[in-house]
Amino acid sequence: MTPDEERALSNPDLPTLTGEQKRWAFAAAALFLLAVGFLGFALNTGVMRVFAVGWLALMIFGFVGAGRVAKGDFAHPLFKAQVMLHIVAVGLLVAVVIRALK
Repeated sequence: MTPDEERALSNPDLPTLTGEQKRWAFAAAALFLLAVGFLGFALNTGVMRVFAVGWLALMIFGFVGAGRVAKGDFAHPLFKAQVMLHIVAVGLLVAVVIRALK
């Protein structure tokens, strides 16, 4: 590695994230991983494939759009709304699974 590359890695130009931004980013990442995991389950079992694909697509377009409008601020109200929207989707998914198992 050249000295310029080492200097760039040790002193990034990115601002540090606040605690609130880190929490919202973690929540978004956890929901995204949950959606990817559910997509794998759906493709493997053939159950709720359309929901799994649609949910992941909605998540990708929603988070990218919210990130652009918020200019990368994970604590922006629009980004928070996206996270809460997907928490509602998880709640609906849990309700469907509970109803199916009764």
